[in-house]
Amino acid sequence: MDYKKLGLMVGLEIHQELATKHKLFCKCPPELFKDDPEYTFIRKLRPSQSELGEVDPAALFEFLKGKTIMYEANRSTSCLVEMDEEPPGPLNPEAIDICLLFTVLTGGVPLDEIHVMRKIVVDGSNTTGFQRTSVISLGGKLDVKGKTIKLQQVSLEEDAARKTGEKDGMTVYRIDRLGIPLIEIATAPDIRSPEEAEETALVIGKILRATGKVMRGLGSIRQDVNVSIRDGALIEIKGVQQLDLVNKTVEYEVQRQVGLLGIIEKLKKRGIVTKDIVNKTLDVSHLFKDSESRIIKNAFKNKGKVLALKLEGFAGLVGYELTPNRRLGTEMSDHAKFKGGVRGIFHTDELPAYNITQDEVDKLRDYMEAQATDAVVIVADNEEKCRKALEAVVDRARQAITGIPEETRSANPDGTTHFTRPRPGAARMYPETDVVPTEITTERLEYIQNNLPEMPEEKLKRFKKEYRLNEKLANQIINSDYIELFETAAREDNTDTTLLAVTLTEDFKSIERDGIQINKIRDKTIRDTFKLVIDGTTAKESLLDIFTLLAETPDMNPKEAIEALGLGMIPEEDLKALINATVNEKSDMITSMGARAFGPLMGLIMKEVRGKAEANHVQKLLQEAIKNHG
Repeated sequence: MDYKKLGLMVGLEIHQELATKHKLFCKCPPELFKDDPEYTFIRKLRPSQSELGEVDPAALFEFLKGKTIMYEANRSTSCLVEMDEEPPGPLNPEAIDICLLFTVLTGGVPLDEIHVMRKIVVDGSNTTGFQRTSVISLGGKLDVKGKTIKLQQVSLEEDAARKTGEKDGMTVYRIDRLGIPLIEIATAPDIRSPEEAEETALVIGKILRATGKVMRGLGSIRQDVNVSIRDGALIEIKGVQQLDLVNKTVEYEVQRQVGLLGIIEKLKKRGIVTKDIVNKTLDVSHLFKDSESRIIKNAFKNKGKVLALKLEGFAGLVGYELTPNRRLGTEMSDHAKFKGGVRGIFHTDELPAYNITQDEVDKLRDYMEAQATDAVVIVADNEEKCRKALEAVVDRARQAITGIPEETRSANPDGTTHFTRPRPGAARMYPETDVVPTEITTERLEYIQNNLPEMPEEKLKRFKKEYRLNEKLANQIINSDYIELFETAAREDNTDTTLLAVTLTEDFKSIERDGIQINKIRDKTIRDTFKLVIDGTTAKESLLDIFTLLAETPDMNPKEAIEALGLGMIPEEDLKALINATVNEKSDMITSMGARAFGPLMGLIMKEVRGKAEANHVQKLLQEAIKNHG
């Protein structure tokens, strides 16, 4: 797409967990627990009014879902502060210093005093019904491939509780993550392409890692992306967890908005206006009494109904694909799920399907008096839920006529997005009265200025020289989450730097693509595994198998993993015997092929001993065996 012509504007909000000794407002460690909770408690949250008596629309939207929340906790990672049974303590000074360090590195202007604010959040992720946040600095800039991207502000806030599922009709959160310090970096909307968005996020990530004070692993950094195009809408996309998805997320959001603008034009040509979309819901249960659709059968089993709604002029548009596997009908379904609590909707653009027959569709269209240009939407569930769901469909259909709605969306794993809630307004913020302001002194800033870390450009030059890495590998390790581990292992353990860099970046990414959570492996365990390669306990070719097992069983140590996998080194005599036996068995190959037989023979032997012998040692022994055989 021509992003310049479309008037694309993108701003990023990068949230990164900080590696501090304790949480933001208490002395609990910033750690997650894996065992069963020691205790639970239940809450219902409601939005409070702003100082002007207004209620934030996003907060009201969440409240109307009527959620009951169960919180899980243990005593080692949370206390009465996270439970909202005790006032918060003062801001963590270590977290403030990390934010100030980022500010100095990017040329921002620190505030004289830090004031904590409350940001209303009633989705259950905060026990208080709000998130505490504070602005640390304003301004600053980034150099992104020669272009200046301005920063709006740097903030410090508490991370939210983590959702773990549903139980007994309640939403379940663990409060171990609640209160972990987060730095938030907000850019100006200076970004003009998907590629530039990803490059900007990469530059911010490099500077954050340069501080040496950030956590790593999936979930420790989250990118929110604000996207708008000309004649479109400002859309906030929450929770892009992987850097390489930023590009795709922006690309798909532009594609989505262009598609929605196209739908508006088609509806105009058809002469459809908002008053044509009438909320006239009809009970069509009798048309589906013998339906083989599982959803409809379950609805009837639970004494539910099938209700239908006609959308005049929407034929072919409800099923219009906006982004891969997501259509206008998908967006209507998202709204229906939130407002009505139903599992989804059916519409005539996609039927017959889902065991709904063509005959049932024809009867439905006749009963609803639908013309060829009309679409019909049906919902099967409790009657009240169905009516609320179809109200949401009507609202979204009317929005499809008037323009693209401004909203908050959440990122899907493939880079597409789904509706979450309306965009929040100014009414969601108000002062925090339980935390005193923190003064930023000149002495504090001078100390930070005099103790700046090595910047990424300097580090790249040093890594190439000191660790003898090529530019590609040096860049990969600097851009990874394992930069400190790499330096420690290279210096203290004398680990081969190329092997170390390749494993921590390329090999670990390969394992993660297979769904293995490599971040579960402790740094000490990684170092101990490399030490076993150095001392000859196992071969470097076995590393991927060992790390895969260690990630799947975090309590296992490297020696146990090697034993479980049978990847101990073959004794020298056994290795020589295997090589000689292979050479003797393939004597005719050596006679006919001469020196060219080395490759096939090497492949046969390595198939037997991979992970149990070093390839260069096998190569040396095989060359000697072939020579002696001749």
